[in-house]
Amino acid sequence: MKVKDADILIVPGYTNSGPEHWQTRWQSKLSTARRVEQAEWTKPVREDWTASVANAVNEAERPVVLVAHSLGVAAAVQAIPQFKKPVAGAFFVAPPDVSNPEIRPRHLMTFGPYSRDPLPFPSIVIASRNDPFCAFGIAEDIAAAWGSLFIDAGEAGHLNQDAGFGPWPEGSMTFAKFLTELK
Repeated sequence: MKVKDADILIVPGYTNSGPEHWQTRWQSKLSTARRVEQAEWTKPVREDWTASVANAVNEAERPVVLVAHSLGVAAAVQAIPQFKKPVAGAFFVAPPDVSNPEIRPRHLMTFGPYSRDPLPFPSIVIASRNDPFCAFGIAEDIAAAWGSLFIDAGEAGHLNQDAGFGPWPEGSMTFAKFLTELK
């Protein structure tokens, strides 16, 4: 699949992705990419966030490729039952452990638990060994349950701008390869 053949939906996490975040950079470079906007970025409500993701998927004109980071992964996964249009694949980065009672802010737990059912489309989960929002083993277990290809990002924090992932060329190359493998 080529970029022009897909609607690429950028699904940011809690507080949105800033101007230097890799998601924002990719959105500006990928001609068919658009951001799934949320009414409230700092006080996420599961029903609202999942409805926004589902609406974006259902309004798509081409097969959808989801590019989600952090809480955007949880919103996308929770929205799957509401999808009426095909999703060609999902590129999930740094999923938070929304079942962890220690997660902060606490309202992020309302997005859990994750479904343990295999995803109905090809997917990649990329996780870091020192992500403060999810233990590596939990991310690996989630990816296995979903049937996702799991990629170990090493010691990469939360794979966001604060952890030094603005341009993130390795992620871009991985996404490009993933895209070419989708039908």
